[in-house]
Amino acid sequence: MTLSERDKKHIWHPLTQHQTATPPIGIVKAKGALMWDENGKEYIDGIASWYTAMYGHCNDAIITAVSNQLKELDQIVFTGFTHKPAVELSEKLMAILPSHLQKIFFNDNGSTAVEAGIKMALQYHFNKGEKRNTLIAFEDGFHGDTFGAMSVSGLSVYNGPFEDFFLNVKRIPVPQKHNLTEVLSKLKEIISENNCAAFVYEPLVQGAAGMKFHNAEGLETLLQLCKENEVLCIADEVMTGFGKTGTNFASEYLKTQPDIMCLSKALTAGVAAMSITACSQVVFDAFLDDEIAKGFFHAHTYSANPLACSAAIAGIDLLTSAEIQNDILRIERLHKAFSEKIKAHKKVAAVRTLGVIFALDLNVEMERYGTLRNILFDHFMAEGVFLRPLGNTVYILPPYIISNDQLHKIYNTIESALSIV
Repeated sequence: MTLSERDKKHIWHPLTQHQTATPPIGIVKAKGALMWDENGKEYIDGIASWYTAMYGHCNDAIITAVSNQLKELDQIVFTGFTHKPAVELSEKLMAILPSHLQKIFFNDNGSTAVEAGIKMALQYHFNKGEKRNTLIAFEDGFHGDTFGAMSVSGLSVYNGPFEDFFLNVKRIPVPQKHNLTEVLSKLKEIISENNCAAFVYEPLVQGAAGMKFHNAEGLETLLQLCKENEVLCIADEVMTGFGKTGTNFASEYLKTQPDIMCLSKALTAGVAAMSITACSQVVFDAFLDDEIAKGFFHAHTYSANPLACSAAIAGIDLLTSAEIQNDILRIERLHKAFSEKIKAHKKVAAVRTLGVIFALDLNVEMERYGTLRNILFDHFMAEGVFLRPLGNTVYILPPYIISNDQLHKIYNTIESALSIV
């Protein structure tokens, strides 16, 4: 029996309607920007397996680091203990994070990083004797699938059955040059009429919304207003972090830095599940008290897993290397050249690039998980290219080590797909 046939017996896949879905493809090997299925077919991983394997699959440096760590310490409770990989990772992060972020809290995935950030913000005000029960978030944002993260997400395709159970959230449009006055006015109104604890946002790029970009100057104005009103700013950099926007973090495009930052995905280079919620010293200090209950009583069994930490350390060493920084610039140049080539096509409504992110909006109406989207996905896979369209948006977010030839094959495959939509 094939992996696909064996899989069908017992496995429930994410984001899948099993009544109508085609069988999953069995992947048996991956290296660099390539993956191979059980029939030997080769695919270029055009989205770095959901923006995780940014240094390539089975990167030798990361494999070595994790293998060496496995011989010393595999797992240890992180309450009452610490270990070298966690301490070293904290030091590595301090060297690249915005300077006022001084404390890191370990979680196990992007959703729980946001969940912890929201809980930190709510308890921060509670510990100060203030009842602030309202969160602010962008329309069409996505922050994960746990309840707090779902509450601040605006994509009802994921959240519909659960919305009656959400935290109190007020939404604003993303800021663009044409609507900044309107958005700023709405934010002022929300802050004046509610007890607002925090603003949760994806800086500059809304990933699940279709790699939609928004205006840095506008976001800067919103963050300044939040700071003036002691509304904590929580930057969800789960997708954007670790070089994808051309800087280590998208927040570096802004002067006003977040009070809390959520990190995952590329943090461990696609090798292990781990996330981090980083915060300022001011946020951390609000939890210091002789009263035990004012501490942050939130924990994950695999917090700061030594193997995941060792992968993250190796990943940061790669990210900050001249080679990877040059790769990011190389991909950015190639994306811009392809954008210029394709933007006038009659089937293309818009193109945009930032760092290694390329996104193309098709000039057709499509359901997020509909027939035409599936036709596109099948076309890409038949051509040996793994891309996952988000509705009518086709995007690329490749591993930094992808070759020029591999990237041009992705471009050519996208161009050929325009004839079938």
